[in-house]
Amino acid sequence: MKLLMCLCDIQCRVCASSVYTANMFGSHISFGTIIGVSVCLSLVSTDTCPSAGIPGLPGHNGLPGRDGREGIKGDKGDPGIPLKPDQAAVKGQKGEPGIIGSPGKRGRPGEPGKLGPPGPPGEPGDSGKVVNTPSELQSAFSVYRGTRQPPEPQTPIRFGKTLTNINNHFNSAEGKFVCQIPGFYYFVFHASSRDRNLCVVLMLDGNKLANFCDHIHANSQQVHSGGLSVYLKKDQKVWLQTNTYNGMFASGEGDSVFSGFLIHAG
Repeated sequence: MKLLMCLCDIQCRVCASSVYTANMFGSHISFGTIIGVSVCLSLVSTDTCPSAGIPGLPGHNGLPGRDGREGIKGDKGDPGIPLKPDQAAVKGQKGEPGIIGSPGKRGRPGEPGKLGPPGPPGEPGDSGKVVNTPSELQSAFSVYRGTRQPPEPQTPIRFGKTLTNINNHFNSAEGKFVCQIPGFYYFVFHASSRDRNLCVVLMLDGNKLANFCDHIHANSQQVHSGGLSVYLKKDQKVWLQTNTYNGMFASGEGDSVFSGFLIHAG
């Protein structure tokens, strides 16, 4: 009899322990635990266990359980209800500016604009170079001597008549050509002589450039000539003169002529 009571007391303690364990873990109660509780309650209610103890105090709350695993993503929701005709859409807030896009293609050129007003006058330009006209770059002369009187020796020969004197570069009063246009010139003379020797000297600013002489026999008349190209600077002078052989002669049969002209200016 004591053995039976002891077993009953042990079973009641096991039942009480199972109930306490169930309270500690909340709703996580296994199927075996539920059966044990049922058996324990049956035994306590019978008369076979009259010496059951007084129920103990409620136990403490158990520790919080762990978070469960993430659930599966739900299905896509149904579309929202469209606005009714009498409802107005609510304007949302202004969004942030988007990323700058790539440059577009170049457009077509526009139509030409209207002519603008004239601009202000510019500053005065530099002075231009003086350009001589063709007539100013000409220089030529031809003079002749028509007298039987021989010229004075060692002095410029005077020519009493002028055939050509472009721009008046030949000074008839002095019997000298005065250069006004620097450049190359050509001078030439033709002189008649009779019964006397003749030496004609081409002079440049008092210096002898060339000496042309002709020795003749008695009772004879001859014509001799000479020419020379020379470069002249401005204001230089050229003339003819004789030495002691000054037999220059002129008559109706022949004259003595002195000519000169510009070949190239510069």
